[in-house]
Amino acid sequence: MNEAPLETLFAGLVGLLILSGFFSSSETGMMSINRYRLKHLSKKGDPGALRVTKLLKNPDKLIGLILIGNNLVNIFAASIATVIGVRLYGDAGIAAAGLILTFVMLVFAEVTPKTLAALYPERFAFFSSWFLKPLSFILAPAVYLVNGISKSIAKLFGLHKSHSHIEHLNPEELRTVVDEAGDLIPDQHQGMLLNILDLEKSTVEDIMIPRNEVEGLDLSRPVGELLEQIRTTEYTRLPLFESDINNVVGILHLRNAARFIRGADESITLEDIRRFANDPYFVPEATPLHTQLLNFQQQKCRMALVVDEYGEVQGLVTLEDLLEEIVGDFTTNAAEESVDDILPQDDGSYLIDGGTFIRDINRSLNWDLPQDGPKTLNGLAMEYLESIPDANIGFALDGYRFETTALTDKMIAWLRVERRQRNSE
Repeated sequence: MNEAPLETLFAGLVGLLILSGFFSSSETGMMSINRYRLKHLSKKGDPGALRVTKLLKNPDKLIGLILIGNNLVNIFAASIATVIGVRLYGDAGIAAAGLILTFVMLVFAEVTPKTLAALYPERFAFFSSWFLKPLSFILAPAVYLVNGISKSIAKLFGLHKSHSHIEHLNPEELRTVVDEAGDLIPDQHQGMLLNILDLEKSTVEDIMIPRNEVEGLDLSRPVGELLEQIRTTEYTRLPLFESDINNVVGILHLRNAARFIRGADESITLEDIRRFANDPYFVPEATPLHTQLLNFQQQKCRMALVVDEYGEVQGLVTLEDLLEEIVGDFTTNAAEESVDDILPQDDGSYLIDGGTFIRDINRSLNWDLPQDGPKTLNGLAMEYLESIPDANIGFALDGYRFETTALTDKMIAWLRVERRQRNSE
């Protein structure tokens, strides 16, 4: 090397710097590549993706291979730079060569290649895989030796390698991925995906129609009244019960009602109504929504009666209610259109029906009223007050100001609610 022409030494040094940049960019590109896109491309049979996937199956060997190559190149580059420095400046050239080579390697062999690889990991990873694959066979003994020593040292400190080639996402991490998708996923589809992830956080109790609002056919009433209710109802399915909603005996689909409403009302009996009803389907109130969606599919059913731990009917849930949790409101209910549950006021507060579900209020107003206890606004107020007030009162709870405006013997019918400005906002 001492007798080699300076031109040859400079050419060799430049070549080694290029190789150093290649190894540096390869490391960053391989470690930065999107593993899920890589998996997608591999399933499509992309050659570059298949090569990179094979290399990443043993990340410790890949890193060992790259570092061995990079260190060999850097050591030879330092040796050549030292020879050039001595030839040009004598002993003083050793220090000069070290300083200049450090600067040049940082800029051209480390920072710049790694920055570009971080910006375009897929391009760099696919390109470098052409050379790293055959190099892995050439340097296999050295990689095996280095990794074996490294593992032995790690075991001395109680560290063991955990085999997890491609990390799995938990629901919260998947939510972040969907949130960060931006224009790649339309807003509507993004919202639906997030709502699906939220299903496991909610139960049928959160979306059920409470028992006091369930419309059904009371078989203890005269047949004429029942037929009039069937003709005028806004619903397609009605529970059949005897005197009390807890005594449900069936579910009548109105398309089946056409089979017995065919002549004079006097000829129709309660037995006719019972005969065309289906068996009721009961579900526990704590059933998660994603589980209930599968249950509806397996049972080939669209309506279920929600019961508590004592078997008492608490309400009713339908497949449409559950699907609306995913896609948003897509049905029209005339009963819901006739009464507004959340009324904005001129002073910035809202007049809210006490029977309104807290989760519906939070969704509509982007609030964060507590949902881990009572499900309705009346329940939340009653829990705080511990009784039904004798007169209208006001109170503050979790950054919100409440004022009762209408009371009954059984519940707080209406409340005025205002969100206070918090110090952290």
